Amino acid sequence: MSAPAPVIAVTTSARSGWRIFPLVALNVWLAGGRARRWGTGRAADLDAVDGLVIGGGDDISPALYGGEVRAEVRLDPARDALERRLAEEALSRGLPVLGICRGAQMLNVALGGTLHADAYAAYPGSRRYRTILPRRIVRACPGTLLAELTRREKMWVNALHTQSVDRLGAGLRIAAFDSGGMVQAIERPAPPLALGVQWHPEHLFYKRQQRRIFGALVQAARAHASGAPATA
Repeated sequence: MSAPAPVIAVTTSARSGWRIFPLVALNVWLAGGRARRWGTGRAADLDAVDGLVIGGGDDISPALYGGEVRAEVRLDPARDALERRLAEEALSRGLPVLGICRGAQMLNVALGGTLHADAYAAYPGSRRYRTILPRRIVRACPGTLLAELTRREKMWVNALHTQSVDRLGAGLRIAAFDSGGMVQAIERPAPPLALGVQWHPEHLFYKRQQRRIFGALVQAARAHASGAPATA
């Protein structure tokens, strides 16, 4: 009898989760896992899951990393508090974590890093995009897990974010840049998996290299569920 599919928690916003979660769940299912939606007002017990996806959404409050508040952005303090707690606990437990867009930023903040509240002011050489279509070129750093997973140095990805990683959190390294020097992915070099990508791979499920990101998460979650040693 085959082992049950690992359960992956997926955090979403209360406002847009209804349309985002099914797409992330599809990617998790294609990789052999089973997704469970979490958010503010829903039960969120890490004992019940084998891995965690911190999903995209509104900007993270600068209060979490000592930044300057921008009046024009929409914030969700309740979601900030939930996801920071989950990220910190998952990392301390050795639970595999994938951060998507906002989730990559939260992964960095949970490990003591900071953000650029206005990514494009910090990186004027990075072209501003706001689309789920693959319009931005990013380059994976040689020798990183991301480069190994995607088997690509250069990738076309989408972009919806306004914040970006500034100072790296403890134990993280940069895994990808764009042409303007903006950080586009971060990762923990050693297992268990902790990977954050600034784009939305769930919208790019038709690209094999993007599906491999979810595949790595599910594989790490399966190892966690079985008690096997984590591998990169």
